[in-house]
Amino acid sequence: MKEHILVIDDDEKLNTLLKDYLSDFGYQVSTVNRPTDGLETVRRTAPDLVILDIMLPDMDGFEVCREIRKRSTVPVIMLTARGEVTDRIVGLEIGADDYLPKPFEPRELVARIQSVFRRLSKPQASVIKFRGLKVDFEKQSVVLSGRKITLTAMEFELLRLFTENAGRVLTRNDIMDALRGMDCSVYDRSIDVLLSRLRQKLNDDPKNSEWILTIRGAGYKFVGGGNDSS
Repeated sequence: MKEHILVIDDDEKLNTLLKDYLSDFGYQVSTVNRPTDGLETVRRTAPDLVILDIMLPDMDGFEVCREIRKRSTVPVIMLTARGEVTDRIVGLEIGADDYLPKPFEPRELVARIQSVFRRLSKPQASVIKFRGLKVDFEKQSVVLSGRKITLTAMEFELLRLFTENAGRVLTRNDIMDALRGMDCSVYDRSIDVLLSRLRQKLNDDPKNSEWILTIRGAGYKFVGGGNDSS
């Protein structure tokens, strides 16, 4: 079964266009034009990806994204007609995985969707363990000191990148190359946002880091006691 994509946008003409266009690429597509219907569809059908407009009636896309993140790590690509960098940064801070400003070419949206699914489908080692940290790639789960941590798709990919390169300094370019797909105009700031969110969820104080060290003038290094093969 091909991936199920949910479009939440109050522009019915755009919804029809996207449903027809994405269906031609083999995706199963559902569309809704009200945010409450979108949240119910996420709960009921557990889609593989959500395309979410910011400008919605009753509840804006930011609030919808927050509500989605309370119950799901489904990848979210946000659409914004305003095109302001600040809007995109806010979205990243609340858990969006990518942005596309309106108007856009449908083929570019397909490229973003394919990039997200490629990141999620990369074959990897099943489980990596560090001191107090267990990352299960097959189940897409993270446990720290016995407590399960909920990460967005992008946060999980960033953690994957760090754990697979433990002890190695990763430059900002290394991180950007590995996490291709996000809007280049907010790339640099988005890396800061992603790092901050991941550190918060790992309870990692940047000034006294146990997991992700900032190497001034070079980049970032994942530490934490070394790999635990037990």
